[in-house]
Amino acid sequence: MNLRRLKSLSLAGGTALSLLGLSACDLAPTYTPPTFVVPESWHGQGPFGIATPADNTLPTDWWIMFDDPLLNTLEARASTQNADLQAAAERFTQARSLVVEARSELLPHLGLNAGASDNKQSADRLFRNGATLTQTQEIYQGLASWEPDFWSSIRNHVRAEKQKAQQRAADYAMARLSLQAELARDYIELRGYDAQIAIYSQSIAYYQRAMQITETQLKFKAAPRLDLARAQAQLYTSQAAKLDVEAAREVTEHAIAVLTNTSPSSFHIPQIDKLSFHQPTIPAGIPSELLQRRPDIASAEREMAQANREIGIARAAFYPHIAFNFGGGFESNGFDLANLANSLWTYGASFDMPLFDGGLRRAELQRTWSAYRETRDEYRGTVLSAFREVEDGLSRTDRLNRENKALEQAVAANLQTQGMTMTLYQGGVGTYLEAIFSQENTLDSRIHQVEIATRLYQADVDLIRSLGGGWNVKLLPTMDQTLSIAPFQYDGLRNPAPVGDITASPHPEQFENLAAPAPSTPGKGTGASLAPLPTGVLNK
Repeated sequence: MNLRRLKSLSLAGGTALSLLGLSACDLAPTYTPPTFVVPESWHGQGPFGIATPADNTLPTDWWIMFDDPLLNTLEARASTQNADLQAAAERFTQARSLVVEARSELLPHLGLNAGASDNKQSADRLFRNGATLTQTQEIYQGLASWEPDFWSSIRNHVRAEKQKAQQRAADYAMARLSLQAELARDYIELRGYDAQIAIYSQSIAYYQRAMQITETQLKFKAAPRLDLARAQAQLYTSQAAKLDVEAAREVTEHAIAVLTNTSPSSFHIPQIDKLSFHQPTIPAGIPSELLQRRPDIASAEREMAQANREIGIARAAFYPHIAFNFGGGFESNGFDLANLANSLWTYGASFDMPLFDGGLRRAELQRTWSAYRETRDEYRGTVLSAFREVEDGLSRTDRLNRENKALEQAVAANLQTQGMTMTLYQGGVGTYLEAIFSQENTLDSRIHQVEIATRLYQADVDLIRSLGGGWNVKLLPTMDQTLSIAPFQYDGLRNPAPVGDITASPHPEQFENLAAPAPSTPGKGTGASLAPLPTGVLNK
C-alpha cells in the first residue's frame, strides 16, 4: 500500500468518524444562569438630577464628566501603558491559546517518523549462527491518530476553555475599571491636597500679619506678651501642618506616576489653588441592569458556566473511550526505499473502559457538582456585593453633597467672623484670644470643607465604579472570538490579533528608559494624549 492510498484511506476514515462524532451525546447539565428578583429602583438616591434618555448610560470614558483635561490625559495613558493592566491582557491571550490547545484534540493528529542506524555486533556473541556482524536500517513512516468525541468530553473541555477566556476578558475589564477608578481617586486626592496647601499658605500669610499687629500692640503696651506667644504658636503650628500635607501630596503624586507607567523621579503635576472639578451627573439606571454592567458579575457567571461543563467531562469518564490509529511507510536495510516490498502499514483501534477504580470517577463527579454549586454561591455573593456598593455610593454622595454645602456656608460665616474679631482687636476693643479662636475655627472649617469636597468627588468615582463604569456584557468576546489561531495558521503567533478592546503591548520585551521624563501636555502637566480603543460585540 503506497502513501497516497494510505492518505486517502485515512482521510475517508476520518471523515466518516467525524460524521459519527456530530451526533455525540452532551452529558453536561443544561446551563441556565440564576434568576434573581431585584427591586425596581434603588433605595438610596444621589444628589443628581433626573437624566434624559440620551444620558441614561455612563460613557466608557466616564472621567471626562469631571471636566479636567489633565485627568483625561492621565487616564488615557494608564489605560494603555499600565504594567498590571498589560499583564491582565496577557492572561487573556494565554487563555485564548488554551482554547486552541483544547480544540486540537477534536482534530486528527498527523506526524512523520524517520530513523536510520548502522549497527555492528560482536563476533564472539553467543548464538551467532552465521549472522552478519554489521547491519544498516532505514525507516520512514507517517502516523495518524484520532479520537471520536462520542460523549462530548473534548467538546465540553473546549467550551469550558472558551468560557474561561471570556472570564479572563471580564477580569481584564474589571482590572481596567479598577485602575481607572484608582487613578481618578488619587488625582482627586492630590488636587484636594493642593487646595489644602493653598488654604494653609493663605492662613500663614494672615497669621504673619496678625503677629506683626500683635508685636505693634505689644510695643505700645496695648497687649500683653501672652498675645505674641499665642500668635507665634499658631503660626508655627500652621507651617508644620502645611509641611505634612505637602508630604502626603508627594506620596500621592508618586502613586499616580506608577499607575501611568512612569518613574516617580521624572513625574510631576503642577499645583493649583482650588478644587475645580465639575460635579458629574451619574445615571444609576435600574437594579436589574447592573447584572449586565459589572465585569466582576460577568466573570463570576462565566466561571459558573465552566463548572457546569466540568460536570459533563466527569460524566463522560463513565463511558468507553475509543481511539483510532493509522500508520504507514517504508523500512529497509539500505536505501532501497522505492521497492514496494519494503513498504509497511498498520491501522487499529483501542477501547478503554475502566471497570473498577475504587470510586475515583464517582468522587470526581461528586466534586464537580460541589464545585458548580460553589460557583453559584459565589455568583450570588458577587451580585449582592455589587448591589451593596451601589447603595453605599448613592448614600455617600447624597450625604457628602449636603455636608459640603453646609460647610461652604460655615466657611463664609467664619471668614466674616475672623475679619471682624481681628478688626476689634486691632482697635483695642476685643481680645486676642477671641481673634485666635476665630482664626482657628476659620482654618479648621476651610480644611474640613476641602476634605469633604474631596471625599464627595471620590465617592462619585466609587459610585461610577460600582455601576460598571459604562461597561456592558456585550463588550465580551464571543465564544468563537476566543480562538487565537486557525488550524493551519503559522503567522502571527507572537502577537495574536486583538479581540474587542483588549490589547497588550506588542513589544513587552522592549527596553524602557525609566529615567526619561514622561511625555507632557503643554500647560496641563504630564501625560500623553492617546486615542481610545475599539470595542467588541458579544454573541453567546
